[in-house]
Amino acid sequence: MTIHDGSYVLLFHTSRKKWLTRVAPEKKVHTHIGIIDVSSIIGSEYGTIVKTSEGKIIHLLEPTIHDFIMKSERGTQIIYPKDLGYIVARTGLKSGSKVLEIGTGSGALTTFLASIVKTTGHVYSYDINPDFLEIAKRNLEKAAMTSYVTTYLRDPHEGIDIKDVDVAIVDLGDPWTMVDQVYHALKPSGAFLAICPTMNQLEKSATELKQNNFIDVNCVELLIRDIEAREGMSRPAMRMVGHTTYLIFARKTSYIYP
Repeated sequence: MTIHDGSYVLLFHTSRKKWLTRVAPEKKVHTHIGIIDVSSIIGSEYGTIVKTSEGKIIHLLEPTIHDFIMKSERGTQIIYPKDLGYIVARTGLKSGSKVLEIGTGSGALTTFLASIVKTTGHVYSYDINPDFLEIAKRNLEKAAMTSYVTTYLRDPHEGIDIKDVDVAIVDLGDPWTMVDQVYHALKPSGAFLAICPTMNQLEKSATELKQNNFIDVNCVELLIRDIEAREGMSRPAMRMVGHTTYLIFARKTSYIYP
């Protein structure tokens, strides 16, 4: 696949030294391993290499959604890739799904959700902070996901117009306050997810869900540890991504418990 003016490319040197950039004439990226002449790669193929001004090899990779998320502009804490895959599996998110997101933030999760539900699904995302929404829109545009997302500058506590969604995701400081509204927005058996940085948020959300006709309430924390695989001396990496957030999942039921 050919790299054109306006294409995004991941300039990869090592797993810890890589840069996501948009290709443009006369553009140069200054790094500690030399200058990368981005304009010179127009017409090149993804998977090939260039060298910096200091002779260091740079691989030209086509960015994945993972790359766009990890290199996204941030105004808030993002949901890390270690959590994203489990969210998809646990909620049943798929192409064509209709998703309600409460708390757009920087749009990292929004971008990922859109990449899964496209091209026939859609994400409806609410946030009360106009600055966050502007950042989110820029991140969505970078990843070419704007067609699959509608954003609302509105306090979701004041009402949600979206109905019959397959999945509802709440990323607020007080997710338990949205349980009732989300219940009415979800289709029967629809999946609920709240993102909770603290145990107190988790406890309050779990209690509220159980009291409001949600079942299969499940709380998890996911950890990931890299392995340094080298012949004869493989071992776990010294550093790891530890706690980032707690996740609480539930399903809507129409049965009213006595």
